[in-house]
Amino acid sequence: MSVGRRLLRVASLAAALGVWQLLTALDVTLWLRFEQFPTVGEVASALADRLGTDVYWQDLGSSLRRIVVGFLLAAVLGVAAGTAVARSRWAADLLGPLVEVVRPVPAIALVPVAILLLPTTEQGIVFITFTAAFFPVLVSTRHAVAALGPVWEEAVLTMGGGRLRVLFSVVLPGSLPGIFGGLSVGIGVSWICVISAEMISGEYGVGYRTWQDYTVVDYPGVFVGMATIGVLGWLTSTAVEVLGRRVTAWLPRPVARGAAGPVRATGGAAPAAPSLRRTPAASPSPAPLGEKEPVS
Repeated sequence: MSVGRRLLRVASLAAALGVWQLLTALDVTLWLRFEQFPTVGEVASALADRLGTDVYWQDLGSSLRRIVVGFLLAAVLGVAAGTAVARSRWAADLLGPLVEVVRPVPAIALVPVAILLLPTTEQGIVFITFTAAFFPVLVSTRHAVAALGPVWEEAVLTMGGGRLRVLFSVVLPGSLPGIFGGLSVGIGVSWICVISAEMISGEYGVGYRTWQDYTVVDYPGVFVGMATIGVLGWLTSTAVEVLGRRVTAWLPRPVARGAAGPVRATGGAAPAAPSLRRTPAASPSPAPLGEKEPVS
């Protein structure tokens, strides 16, 4: 990323904070009411006070632990289930209807189920986090695997490879971009649901502390929690995207706009890979000169 783009991003964030400070400092009341909003300075002062306490870091560690455990479970099981549904008719018939029925249910609506089903609150919050990330990963994996062309799979089978070789050499590597797209969506949804679950039934965590601040009308503390959630979500999403770029570094990258001229149609495109599918039997070619055709 160029220096100009980095400066533009910093400037946009600084401008948003400046508008916030101006509207709250002047107690602007139009259709929106800013007179009860804390100023940027008040939120920064509250954040500085929180950073020096053990409770803030305990809440931070609790939320991160729940996110990591639930998201890793969702990543492993979501990729496995999505691949199975895309590759197996039995899995599609057994899991497909169940997935389509449960998927529209918001993960936060499963809080009563988690309370009744699991013995501890901690396990219930991890379950909510897992459920939130599981379905985006499963659906993205299913579409990515189903979109793969049959050429490379047929090539592996032709050379004597088995189903496991096809899975680990063709299917999973070829679907990695789609899988990481689902992981990036899943980590964001996980943060939304883990914070909501902590607000409802948590004991520690950023969401729990934010709700406690709201109940005691500590609005700067509420905004400290919101800012903490935003930064944590941005850092974890960035980590998933960076990991995805590292894992798929062997894939061709699109050329930056303006870096090169348009590719000409004559000779600019790479030749298409030959299809390995068998074609219907054609009429026999004539025998070479000097050889007789077999007599029936």
